[in-house]
Amino acid sequence: MPTNSSLPFCIGHGFDLHRLEPGFDLIVGGVKLEHDRGCDAHSDGDVVLHAVTDALLGALGQDDIGQLFPDNDPKWKGADSRIFVEEAARRMTDAGYAIGNLDVTVILQRPKLSGHKSDIRQNLAALLNCDLSQVNIKGKTHEKVDAVGEGLAIACHVVVLLQKQEQ
Repeated sequence: MPTNSSLPFCIGHGFDLHRLEPGFDLIVGGVKLEHDRGCDAHSDGDVVLHAVTDALLGALGQDDIGQLFPDNDPKWKGADSRIFVEEAARRMTDAGYAIGNLDVTVILQRPKLSGHKSDIRQNLAALLNCDLSQVNIKGKTHEKVDAVGEGLAIACHVVVLLQKQEQ
């Protein structure tokens, strides 16, 4: 498992997008939101946790979420996305890094995230073993443009800074 383990800082970016369809749960950052649609995905479809996983793995210079947890493997059908973040966080710690900060942008026309941001931040800080002050989350609409703006999809961007820990 290659890594950028000699660098004092590593930056990673993660992105995820899922269709929103009736009959599925809408789980965002480990929080189930009340909505008439949810993510049509192989796992639970949590775009925040998927993007966080890819940001961590990207910062480490490792394989992405699809390579580690392929959507054609029945083992991951309906899986709780916390499993993916936990594995990426384990790899981060094994490589000698810790979270510097994490910045999350969720793009969703509705429902609004404002009432859920605190719970999502707390979930992320716990999963990543970092202080709440190191995690930021923002909710944006897509101004009714394209599938996200029409309420047919949800997207998420994540940027993470990893800091090398003293040995």
